[in-house]
Amino acid sequence: MIENLNKQSFAPFGKILRDSLPNRGFPKGDDWVEFVRYYHAKELYFQRAAQELYLDFELGMTVLVIRRKEKLTSFYLDKPVCLPPMTEFAIVPYQQECSVRMSLPLHTALEQLDSFTAVDDLKIRDRLRLGEIYTLFYREEESGFLFKGERHSMYELTYVDRGQLHCVVEGNSETLKQGQMMFFAPEQWHMQYTDLNVTARFLTIAFDMDSDLPLSLANRVFDLSSAEAAFLKQLLHETEINDTFSGDFIRGNLKLLLLSVLRDLGGKKKRLKTPVALRNENLIVSRTLQYIAEHVYDKLSVETVAKETGVSASHLTALFHRQMNISPGEYIRRVKLEESKCLIREGKMNFSQIAAKLNYSTIHHFSRQFKDNFGISPSEYAKSIKTE
Repeated sequence: MIENLNKQSFAPFGKILRDSLPNRGFPKGDDWVEFVRYYHAKELYFQRAAQELYLDFELGMTVLVIRRKEKLTSFYLDKPVCLPPMTEFAIVPYQQECSVRMSLPLHTALEQLDSFTAVDDLKIRDRLRLGEIYTLFYREEESGFLFKGERHSMYELTYVDRGQLHCVVEGNSETLKQGQMMFFAPEQWHMQYTDLNVTARFLTIAFDMDSDLPLSLANRVFDLSSAEAAFLKQLLHETEINDTFSGDFIRGNLKLLLLSVLRDLGGKKKRLKTPVALRNENLIVSRTLQYIAEHVYDKLSVETVAKETGVSASHLTALFHRQMNISPGEYIRRVKLEESKCLIREGKMNFSQIAAKLNYSTIHHFSRQFKDNFGISPSEYAKSIKTE
């Protein structure tokens, strides 16, 4: 980053001349040689002189870079300065080219050293680049909610505002409580559900981002600070305002949140939740969840699903209880019931046809499980969505 050229900041490197002096403080006489040198952004290099050197900008935006023990310090050259002997420096045009007036003692050479290429580091630029925001949903789900899973090419975050929500990522289950957030990386399969006696209010945002720094956000649960939660609050407020600039404010607050989380990564309030030792178990659970989601219309049992995923039914049951706090049989039942709600909303089949499509033994079995899970019968649910 470029520093302002003033007496305090420049004192360790040289002295600033009073530009109100004659010849802007440059020495005059036969013992001095004064000249103008042009610099182009395509050809940059370090220089030094055996004697003191006077510099002043002439044309173009000019940066003076001083190297001391491999450390670079950059100043915007808008005043005349004097550098001590053997000071290594580079003149950098902030745009394409610039010219600098110089003065050296007679018979003193300006020595050219190695090339200089770190021009981009002089400018303030984004280390994190936020791309498109695809979805932004703030939702409240009833107890027994289940989203059977997906993978996509963008990042996604989930923040729980109230209640708690189970998130299963590549087979590893995390329980997000109020004030906690989790990220899903591109192409990372994930699903979500709530317990039968717990509701959840949460925010999900899907977006693109990239960086020239490593981003290790996935597989972590973050406890948000009050300042970070405020970014989300303001972001949601902008969805209500919804004027010409709301999109810019939404993007700005999302980026501030991401930057704050990345800056604090590794701090005490952030914790990594995925032990390496659980990777094989996570893979089995993930494979099972995806199989169930893709075969929801088949006749599924714990035994058949376990066989398809290459483990015993007892081992699969133990994994589900340990990773998700739910049995595989209960999970299958909830996926099928969640799918039945989608079919009821479509309105293309009657209840008998829906029960048969989802491989229930009888319509009565289907209706009883639906009411046990959602608290209302399929017919009552159908009536409720017609009045919405």
